[in-house]
Amino acid sequence: PVLLGCSSAQPGVCPALCECSEPAKTVKCVNRNLTAVPPDLPPYVRSLFITGNPLTDLPAGAFPAQRLPDLASLNLSGNHLQTVEAGSLALPALRQLDLSGNALVSFSPQAFGEGGSPLEELALRGALRNHGVLLSLAALLQSGALRNLSRLELADNGLVLLPAGMFTALPALRHLDLSNNSLVGLRNVSFQGLGQLQSLNLSDNSLGVLWNSTLAQFRSLPVLRHIVLGHNTWVCDCAIEDLVAWLKESDQVEGKEALTCASPDKMLGKALLKINGSDLNCSVPTDLPSQLQTSYVFLGIVLALIGAIFLLVLYLNRKGIKKWMHNIRDACRDHMEGYHYRYEINADPRLTNLSSNSDV
Repeated sequence: PVLLGCSSAQPGVCPALCECSEPAKTVKCVNRNLTAVPPDLPPYVRSLFITGNPLTDLPAGAFPAQRLPDLASLNLSGNHLQTVEAGSLALPALRQLDLSGNALVSFSPQAFGEGGSPLEELALRGALRNHGVLLSLAALLQSGALRNLSRLELADNGLVLLPAGMFTALPALRHLDLSNNSLVGLRNVSFQGLGQLQSLNLSDNSLGVLWNSTLAQFRSLPVLRHIVLGHNTWVCDCAIEDLVAWLKESDQVEGKEALTCASPDKMLGKALLKINGSDLNCSVPTDLPSQLQTSYVFLGIVLALIGAIFLLVLYLNRKGIKKWMHNIRDACRDHMEGYHYRYEINADPRLTNLSSNSDV
């Protein structure tokens, strides 16, 4: 009993439900029915595994920074985590974090503390089924708190669309995994600023086409050499011409020979690299100058018809118009004679006096 009491007071004692290796700096608490993070984790730990437990909440201070100054790798996958509160992951040496296989409902943008985090790898496979959590993660990434992040895994989340500008504050990102989701497009996704991006996995999604704006971003990334596009639902109509042209000229896509059309039926299974303009049968408009010439001729005919109607109306009413013109001429002449008479009277003082006497 005395020896047991002495050993329990030592800071390096392993928690009762965990397995520890001080030489390897590792602690494993796997499938131990834990409902909270053990409060007595040894301070030497660098790699911590807490997996397969009914753990639902990570409160602030769940991993005290002062007690765990060297904790660099934290695996919390396969638990029942729903809430990650502010300050719960504020660890000064944390480089790797795995939250895969949890049913997250709330993820605080301040989970890593007020300042920046040294985190380099973040795995969230199957943990973002809740749309609100996706928005919180986007806010976290956009805040710049994870500027050191080099690997981000967002596979297996059923994502349909990604928040705009989600990756713009990740200048160190090298590997981005978006596979096995339900992405239907990337038009609102910006890859600008990802100058270090080397690999992008977009396989097993619902992409029907990649527009020229997205392809231009791919071309602008200097070290992006591994793009995976397999198992998508490519729609081989006229809109896919830019994608086909890019595939033929680019060396960025892995396994591009295996990419095939999913629709329409006549193109089903056809390799994208073997598509040409005649296969797509795009409706090409008729010659534009001919269209313009036809339009001008029609406009001229309409204007000529209006002019003819106007002249006909004038001809039928010529007598009335002539009488109207004479009336206007006589009225103007009388009006001008009146003005002339008044001018002469005002100009000659004798006529003015005569006019006054006559009035008297």
